[in-house]
Amino acid sequence: MTEIVTLLDAAHAAVSADPDNEALRLRFFERLADGEMVILLEREAVGESLEPRVFDLEDGPVVLVFDREERLASFSGGIAPYAALPGRVIAGLLKGQGIGLGVNLGVAPSSMLLPPEAMDWLAETLEEAPEEVEAQPVEFLPPRVPETLIAALDAKLAKAGGLASAAVLAGVVYQGGRRGHMLAFLDAGEGAETALARAMGEALVFSGIEAGELDVAFLRLGDPAAEAMARVGLRFDLPAPDTADLAPAAPGMDPSRPPKLR
Repeated sequence: MTEIVTLLDAAHAAVSADPDNEALRLRFFERLADGEMVILLEREAVGESLEPRVFDLEDGPVVLVFDREERLASFSGGIAPYAALPGRVIAGLLKGQGIGLGVNLGVAPSSMLLPPEAMDWLAETLEEAPEEVEAQPVEFLPPRVPETLIAALDAKLAKAGGLASAAVLAGVVYQGGRRGHMLAFLDAGEGAETALARAMGEALVFSGIEAGELDVAFLRLGDPAAEAMARVGLRFDLPAPDTADLAPAAPGMDPSRPPKLR
């Protein structure tokens, strides 16, 4: 039978082949954060309360996650209690707990152990909130950014279906002479601004660009600034929302009600 290679497997293989490549390490952690993982539980979840099964290994306690239900079943030898959670939620739950993460242990090419320090770093990186500033653009220019950033933005925007109709990336000159790059979301949905700005901040961090900066703006289609950016910028069309995924199906899938560890 052909072994299924997942996105996490591919990211792990890339960093294993070039362990000193920081960009590849960042890409692996981004895959881990963005992917839905199944975490092995001690017993079935009760409401929003989870009790992960903790394994005391030689290097310290760990909880186990898998990027496919079949891999968890292969590890456990059959049916076992679990919860499906985004990797970013799991990182937040483990932050400061002194507990590491076992990923696909013994059942996949991406089998590995991540120490507590790695989970703390990932959680803190994902918690960084964008700063709100006021500046007046006076000119828009064609964007000049690395391909790694464009790929990172494209991947993030592909998961933002329904939050805005499109986004445009352009170079910008502000009143006073400061230069930079702006990503403008067009017709963003009510309440979506914070989530979109945070996602773009993550794209910048995980792209591996040192001292990178990206301004995020929210415009309406037809605004003069939106039209000026469209003439010189790079447009990203966001996918339509998947209505089948609107209702959270498991503890932790609703960002406003994160699960609790017991």
